[in-house]
Amino acid sequence: MESISLHLAQRQIATDLHRFRVVNCGRRFGKTVLACEEMIAVAVAKKNRRVAYYAPTRDDARDIMWSILVKRCDPITKYKNESLLELKVKTQDQGESLITLYGWESVQIRQKGRGLANDFIVLDECAQYRGFWVGWDQVLSPTLIDRKGNALFISTPKGFNHFYDLFNLQDKNSDFNSWKFTSYNNPFIPVEELEREKETKTEDTFAQEYLGDWRKVSGLVYKEFNREKNVTTDSPTSISETILGIDFGYTNPAAIIPIRIDGDSHYWIGEEWYKSRQTSDQLAEAALLYRSTKCYPDPAEPDRIEILRKAGLNCREASKDIVAGVDHVRELFKQGRIHIHPDCKNLIYELETYHYPDKKPEQNEPEKPVKENDHALDCLRYALYTHRPIIEQQDPVWESRGTYFVD
Repeated sequence: MESISLHLAQRQIATDLHRFRVVNCGRRFGKTVLACEEMIAVAVAKKNRRVAYYAPTRDDARDIMWSILVKRCDPITKYKNESLLELKVKTQDQGESLITLYGWESVQIRQKGRGLANDFIVLDECAQYRGFWVGWDQVLSPTLIDRKGNALFISTPKGFNHFYDLFNLQDKNSDFNSWKFTSYNNPFIPVEELEREKETKTEDTFAQEYLGDWRKVSGLVYKEFNREKNVTTDSPTSISETILGIDFGYTNPAAIIPIRIDGDSHYWIGEEWYKSRQTSDQLAEAALLYRSTKCYPDPAEPDRIEILRKAGLNCREASKDIVAGVDHVRELFKQGRIHIHPDCKNLIYELETYHYPDKKPEQNEPEKPVKENDHALDCLRYALYTHRPIIEQQDPVWESRGTYFVD
């Protein structure tokens, strides 16, 4: 099997010894080649190793990695299954190891991979994964424990989402190391081609896609949310009551957002409960631990609400008005009255990715957001909008007056 020459930036990543490596890179940097070579190197080094590669979808895994992997491994392949996207390759100690390709949706929807033991995982285009923290924390990360396995997270950024948080984990976790490289760091890409792309793209698009810059997602719903302003490790000095927002789910995550209200009508969110494959009884058991005075569950699930009531939760009917609810929460962010602990990573991720659909020509701006990345946000809206002080419900212009009352 012939060796392949990595360029300088690729070699810098490949030779690093940190257990978890996060690479933020521009388009055409060479991440597919890098990931392929690392997967092969881990697989052939020792028999019975298991290497897993993830792309946003199974089709992406096939299109991005399969053909290059098959070609590179041809001299050492012992078994190939194109329908399963898996290869068994010969190892240096006369054994064999397995390399398998997956789509992230298999983790997000079916939690595929739970119970396996992996030596190395590549998460390609990681910024595009929905429900990342649930999939990583509950499914994939535990698969590395038995073998003390490693992971490579590699992507072009997509707003200030979970990939941004991963990139910054190096500041507080010594197992992590991060790099940022632009498309210009690939010496095999003609600079004039990149300059041509620069001329035809908006500044934000080029900066994100080719320079690896962190830019806000266009069309954000909660554009008033700001990490520096709204994310804090502080706690309220007093608490008048605790309320819950609850969003049901099973295949998709269920969520509970506990909100503590202080004497100045500020809202403090110190933790989140965000899990998939949870029954209504499990959800009720978790919700009871927060000792809330009132809870506001998804009004579209009356049967499940009844289970919560029978468990002892004081369930109130949550408002179904999405547009008015979103406007109310946006106003609270604008006033600086919502305070979120940095550990609420799913809520923060949704705040930074929840967006309106693209406006179509000759049509008004859309009023309702795209129905995705919204489980924790639905909880937030149900609770904050429905529980708002009674004077606010009676007076539609309260927000412009700057005067607030607590019921």
